[in-house]
Amino acid sequence: MTDTTATPSQAANGSVSSAQAAVFVQSQPLPADTPTVLGPDFETQDPNDLVALLESMSKVGFQATGVSKAIEIVDEMRKWRLSDDAAYQASTEVDKPSLAEAQQTQCRIFLGFTSNLVSSGLREVIKFLVKNRMVSALVTTAGGIEEDLIKCLGPTYLGEFSLDGATLRKQGLNRIGNLLVPNDNYCKFEDWVMPILDGMRAEQGDDVANAWSPSRVIERLGREIDDESSILYWAAKNDIPVFCPALTDGSLGDMIYFHSYKNPGLTIDLVKDIRRLNDLSVKAPKAGMIILGGGVCKHQIANAMLFRNGADFSVYINTGQEFDGSDSGARPDEAVSWGKIKSAANGGKNVKVYCDATIIFPMIVAATFGRAHWAAKRALTA
Repeated sequence: MTDTTATPSQAANGSVSSAQAAVFVQSQPLPADTPTVLGPDFETQDPNDLVALLESMSKVGFQATGVSKAIEIVDEMRKWRLSDDAAYQASTEVDKPSLAEAQQTQCRIFLGFTSNLVSSGLREVIKFLVKNRMVSALVTTAGGIEEDLIKCLGPTYLGEFSLDGATLRKQGLNRIGNLLVPNDNYCKFEDWVMPILDGMRAEQGDDVANAWSPSRVIERLGREIDDESSILYWAAKNDIPVFCPALTDGSLGDMIYFHSYKNPGLTIDLVKDIRRLNDLSVKAPKAGMIILGGGVCKHQIANAMLFRNGADFSVYINTGQEFDGSDSGARPDEAVSWGKIKSAANGGKNVKVYCDATIIFPMIVAATFGRAHWAAKRALTA
């Protein structure tokens, strides 16, 4: 009779074989065009070449790859012209735009940003885009309006995140992260803005039809500031609308509150702006969103895209997470479910980059709008 009992050695070998089979599961072949992970090589790549560095990030992985995709999408929305669109080229309609018109018809780019970014040095990057007519509309919060104007009247200073709030309060200093804004700046703002509000109240009169919309209030302030460092100055000069649904949620709201007692009756109509913003979306031949941060500025633009069945191009840059169900932290695919961003099947292109916008947005602008701007300047002087 044969003994079938495994020896200890045989049992151990069997266990090892089972473990190896569990660890080394047979790999399935990937498609031939699947990229391999590869980082920048500073042996051969000049570290001073920012564009080359950003291009090399596409194969690094994690958020670096997201940055590379964001650059591609921003560049695509920047370069898009109706004349290049396949639907236009295939159209046989008699009343379609002429080729010359189609070559001038661009993607309408909506830029949204939270107020803290204007408090930071990102203000100058946004001003560059507005001054050079690289965006079609802005959406921000109250601080994004007033901080731009206040910086024309007094500087914002660098401090530390760790500075004691009670001590700063006694010193008349307001902390925004590691930035410091003296109370005196807000006093200067009050002195500057109150006469303008008086003038607006007089122009409005008693006719409700003459009520101001937030974007018209902002345009007026931009025309009054007369300072080329201002985002609003260039927005007014270039007829780029600036929307702020939460206009009263900040120092400007405080000024409007005080003004309502000193000179009552100034009326600001939100409905006019929701029509204006939604119409800009609906009538856009192509629509792109670049949204820095979350909250009101993010959702106001995304919701406007709903009325055209979704944005064609979308770039989110923020550090928000989606676990709490907030719109601020939501990924683009959530907006696809609402019809605010077109799905990939319908030609939509989108990405979310998890990063502080003050770090990465200047690089994205440098690799897209900035690169094109300087190429055009060099071509003029060649």
